[in-house]
Amino acid sequence: MSVADPADELDRHFREAVAALPTHQHFLGHVEAQELHQLFAAQAGSRHLDFAARRLGARGLGFYSIGSAGHESNAAVAAALRPTDPALLHYRSGGFYLRRAAQVPGQDPVRDVLLGVVASAEEPMAGGRHKVFGSHELSVVPQTSTISSHLPRAVGLAFALGRTQRLGLSGTWPADSVVVCSFGDASVNHSTFTGAVNAALHSAYQGVPVPLLLVCEDNGLGISVRTPRGWVETTYRDRGGLAWFAADGSDPVECLDVSARAADWVRSHRRPAFLHLRTVRYLGHAGSDVESGYRPRAEILADYARDPLLGTARMLVASGACSDDEVLATYDRIGGEVARVAEEVLERPRLRTAAEVMAPIATEHREQAARRVRELGDGEPVEDRPALEGLTLAQAVNRSLAELLAADDRVLVFGQDVGRKGGVYGVTRGLRRRFGGTRVFDTLLDEQSILGTALGLGLQGFTPLPEVQYLAYLHNAADQLRGEAATLGFFSRGAYRNPLVLRVASYAYQKGFGGHFHNDDSVAALRDIPGVVVASPARPDDAAAMLRTCVAAAEVDGRVCLFLEPIALYHRRDLYDAGDGRWLAPYPDPRDPATHVPVGSARVHGDGSDLAMVTFGNGLAMSLRVARRLAARGVKARVLDLRWLTPLPREDLLSAAEATGRVLVVDETRRSGGVSESVVAALVDSGFRGPAARVTSEDSFVPLGAAAGLVLLDEATIEQAALELVGQDPGTAT
Repeated sequence: MSVADPADELDRHFREAVAALPTHQHFLGHVEAQELHQLFAAQAGSRHLDFAARRLGARGLGFYSIGSAGHESNAAVAAALRPTDPALLHYRSGGFYLRRAAQVPGQDPVRDVLLGVVASAEEPMAGGRHKVFGSHELSVVPQTSTISSHLPRAVGLAFALGRTQRLGLSGTWPADSVVVCSFGDASVNHSTFTGAVNAALHSAYQGVPVPLLLVCEDNGLGISVRTPRGWVETTYRDRGGLAWFAADGSDPVECLDVSARAADWVRSHRRPAFLHLRTVRYLGHAGSDVESGYRPRAEILADYARDPLLGTARMLVASGACSDDEVLATYDRIGGEVARVAEEVLERPRLRTAAEVMAPIATEHREQAARRVRELGDGEPVEDRPALEGLTLAQAVNRSLAELLAADDRVLVFGQDVGRKGGVYGVTRGLRRRFGGTRVFDTLLDEQSILGTALGLGLQGFTPLPEVQYLAYLHNAADQLRGEAATLGFFSRGAYRNPLVLRVASYAYQKGFGGHFHNDDSVAALRDIPGVVVASPARPDDAAAMLRTCVAAAEVDGRVCLFLEPIALYHRRDLYDAGDGRWLAPYPDPRDPATHVPVGSARVHGDGSDLAMVTFGNGLAMSLRVARRLAARGVKARVLDLRWLTPLPREDLLSAAEATGRVLVVDETRRSGGVSESVVAALVDSGFRGPAARVTSEDSFVPLGAAAGLVLLDEATIEQAALELVGQDPGTAT
C-alpha cells in the first residue's frame, strides 16, 4: 500500500473543508474584507511555493524544502508593519515575505523565491548561494537556517535606531522604525536567544530605546522534540520589561488585530515586545523529514483543522466577502501561477565558477581604501597633531581611535570597560571624556551581545569598533562572526554589509599572569572564516596605520576585520636593552601615503641574505633580538613581520624567501592549527624549494605562573632552529 504524499493530503483537506463551509454574513469588526483578501493571497502563495519546492526536490531540481506550511499566519505580522521596518526572519516566513512584497510596487516574490529554490544565479538576493528570504527593497535582511543566531543582530539593530536618533544622524532605516525578528519555539531554548533577550531588556531597563518586536511562531516542535505545552508563555509572558501579545494563528482577524497592536506598541514605546503566535507545522521539518516516524497519524491529521489558510478562507466566506468557489478559484489561480514560474526558473543560469561563488567576499578597492585612510586623518587639524616620536603600541592605538572618532561621527567605540575605565589595559583611556558616552560606551559582560550590537549598528550605517577583552573570550561568540557577520555579504551579494573592526586583546607572554583565559594563542577558528581580515600588529606605528586600514576596508568594502593586539606589547618601550626605547615609534601621519599599510602587506626588518625569519605579534620582538645575536655569529638574517594573518602577504613572503634561500617561521601560536602551517604551505604553493623550518608554542593551553614558559615559544628555541637551518652548531647558542 502506497503512502499518501503529505502535501497532497494537506491540499485535499483544504479543498474539501472550503467546499463544506457554510455561507452566512459574519461581522468582521474593524478588519476590512480587502485585508483578508490580501492576507489570503500571501498565504496561498506561500503554500503553493512549499508544494512547488517539494515537487522540484523530488525531481532533483530543487535544493531547499524547509517550508512555511502552517506558519502562514506570519503574513498578518507583515500587514501590521511598514515595508521600511527592517525584518530578520526565520526560514518559515513565506507568508510574511509575500505579504510585505505586496506593499512595495514592482516586486515579483514568487519568482524570487523559486529562483532561490533552484539555486539560480539570477536570484536577486543571494544569487544562488542559498535559498533565503531577503530583499533590500523590502528591508528583509537575509538569514539562512537560523537558530537564534540572528537575535543578537536584531537587538543591535534596534539599539542602532535609537542611537541614530540620539546622534542626529540619518541611517539606513528611519529612526522611528520597528525591528521585527521571528523564530520558532525551539529557538527560545537556545542560549543565544536567552542572551539576546537579556541584552534587549538590560538596555530598555536603563531607558535606552530598543524598538524590537520578537515574534515566536510556536508550533510545539523542534524537528521531532516537543516543546512542553505552555512553556513559551510561562517563560516570557510575565518577563519584566517585555510586553506580551498572543494570537491564535488559525484566526486571521485575531492575528491581524493583535499584530497591529503589538507593532504599534513597540513603535510608540520604543521598547521590546513579545508576540506569541500559536501555529502548526505541516509537511514535517523539511523535505527529508518523515514526521510519521515520531508523530501519530491521528495527531498530524487533527492539526489540519488549525490551518491558517483555511481560517482565512472560512472568514472570507462567513463574512460574505466571497463564496467558497471564489476562494478555491483564487487558490487554484495562484497555484497555477506558481507552477508556471517553477518551470520557467529551471531554465535560468546557475553559478558556474568558483570566482562567481566567491565574488561577494572577494571585493577589494585598494585605491578607494587608501583615499579613505587619508580622509580619516583629517579629523584633527594639523596644529593639534604634534610630532609624537615615542609612542607605545597602546598609545598609538589610542591616538588612532581618537583620530577616527574625530573624523567620522558614525564611528563608535564600545565594549566591556572601554568607557569610564578606559579599557583593562588603558587603551581607550580618555576617549569617553572627549567624545561622550553616546559614541564611546560600556556594554554588558557578554561577547555575543557586543558583537550583535556591532552587527546591528553596521546595518544602520555606523562603523562599529567594538572591543573584546581577551582572545579566549571571543570564542564565546564565534558564531556571531562565522555564521552572521561573515555570511551576510555572501548571502546578499553585498546589498547588506557588516562594516566591522573588532579589536581583541590577544596572545600570551604576560609572564604567566591570568592563566589560560588571559593568555590565549588560538587563532585557527578565526583564520578559516572566508572573507574575514585578521590583522596582527606588533609595532606601534604599524598598529596605528593598520587600524586605519581596517576601518577604511570596513567602510569601503564592508569588510569584517579582526584586529589582534598583543597584550604583552601594549606598554613595551625597550627592545634590546633596558632603557633603549627601541620599541617606541613615532605616530604615522595618515595623510602621508608612505605610511599607509594595505591589507595583506608585510614589513621587512633588515636586509640579511642568509636567513628569513617570518613571524608576527610577540614573535617580532623575539626574532629581532635573535637576529642581533645571529649577526654576532656572522649569520645575516632579515625578519619579515607578516602583520596580516588573513590574507597572508604571499608575495612579500616569497620575496623574502627567495632573497635568502632559507626560511624559519617563528610562530607563537600552537603547532597544530597555528599560523606556521599556512605559511609553509604558502611557500610550497608558490614554488619555493629552499630549506624551511618552523618553531611554535606547544599544543597546550597556557598555564598560570612560570609554567607558561614551559609551553610557549622562547628565544633559545628560535636561535637554535635558526643556527641549525644555516648549518651552524647550535651548541653554543645563547
